[in-house]
Amino acid sequence: MSNENLSIKEKVKKLYSNIFEEALIDEIVKVSHYNKVESGDFLIDIGDNMTHIPLLIDGVVKIVRQDDEGEEIVLYFLEPGDTCAISFANCINKKKSIFRGVVEKDLEAVFLPVEYVDDWLAKYRSWRYFIIDSYHFRLLEMVEAIDSLAFLNMSERLLKYLSGKAKVSNNIDLQITHQEIADDLHTSRVVVTRILKQLHDDKKIFSTRSKIKVLEFFK
Repeated sequence: MSNENLSIKEKVKKLYSNIFEEALIDEIVKVSHYNKVESGDFLIDIGDNMTHIPLLIDGVVKIVRQDDEGEEIVLYFLEPGDTCAISFANCINKKKSIFRGVVEKDLEAVFLPVEYVDDWLAKYRSWRYFIIDSYHFRLLEMVEAIDSLAFLNMSERLLKYLSGKAKVSNNIDLQITHQEIADDLHTSRVVVTRILKQLHDDKKIFSTRSKIKVLEFFK
């Protein structure tokens, strides 16, 4: 095994050794390619062909859905140890992506060709369970997104959104503009600014022009 593959194997084992057996990790290292994607770049865009699925080593990816008018809403975030189950389904069915994946924090991942990962469903029970669990978690997160739209007021939605970003980045200090928040929550910048001031006055956050410190997490 080359030095590069040994390095990739160590990265994969660090996060996935408690999930995958050694034989599967060896196959992952053999057939995958390792890549880095910078913050702000797209991991996948709407309409892209799906040929690989990522196993995240480091970083955060925001999964976004867009309507016909170009308006966007954030569905969930991917963290180290995750994969995007939706991309897996699209790969298997040879469909184009209906979601956008935006890198929120510099990403490291290994990318698995679909012709292998399909076979592993039958070959490795750990891989089968991993994919099923991934579907389950992503479904719960999308249900949460729907519930937020249906049942939470904008102040609650905004605090929930900021809490989620702080958790996935493992940092309560967020560098984000009011417009970026408005885009993610499918609302106006004026509304976001007004509610941030309210949350600031309530001491749930500390807000400046482009930085927000989360002082109280959404419960």
